[in-house]
Amino acid sequence: MANQNVKIVTLVIDGKDVSAQQGQTIMQVAREAGIYIPYMCHVEGLSNIGACRLCLVEVQGQRRLLPACTTEVAEGMVVTTNNERLRKYRQMIVEMMFAERNHVCAVCVSNGHCELQRVAQKLGVTHVRMPYLHPKLPFDASHERFILDHDRCILCTRCVRVCDEIEGAHTWDVRGRGTESRVIIDLDQPWGTSESCTGCGKCVNVCPTGALAEKGRATAEMTKKRQFLPYLTIMREEDWA
Repeated sequence: MANQNVKIVTLVIDGKDVSAQQGQTIMQVAREAGIYIPYMCHVEGLSNIGACRLCLVEVQGQRRLLPACTTEVAEGMVVTTNNERLRKYRQMIVEMMFAERNHVCAVCVSNGHCELQRVAQKLGVTHVRMPYLHPKLPFDASHERFILDHDRCILCTRCVRVCDEIEGAHTWDVRGRGTESRVIIDLDQPWGTSESCTGCGKCVNVCPTGALAEKGRATAEMTKKRQFLPYLTIMREEDWA
């Protein structure tokens, strides 16, 4: 049964009048209206943390840019999702993602099935204007089914959130700060020695790049499967109704 107390608000996104339920985010409303906003850390069904900053938008009356995935809509809000300023910011963010680690698409298992690659193409990123850091990062193949390649990780924390919020195991976490940040298993142990990992593969299925992959799968099979996430969203909506 629908919640009769839900308040409807009206706002303008890119010159288009839209209506939304109070509590929805700009990202949700824009997607419902067919308006594209790029993102990397957002996954429908998981909590939003605004980590990647790719979904920054302009809101009239606000001096700073706001992340669309965590900013709730309000009555009379006027939002701009695409202009020259935002395009430059987004291109720079994607370039920094490529420069911070070692993303070499031609030899990546997710080539052609990578969200970072897709967003870069969508935003017109053809080259990186800043120096590559080329960090010497470890590769963890200790798990019998999966691998972890830190070179491909963009620290979106999707794996952390899905393991915590969906699987309830909280095997994953993040250690370090800045360029020294790494996703880790348990207390920074090899994946294959983890006693908390259930081996469900949900972390692999939400990874937007080739950082987490399943052993023995060809490049053409690297499309992510996320059937469990829409189910979670439906259950949450029923709880809120």
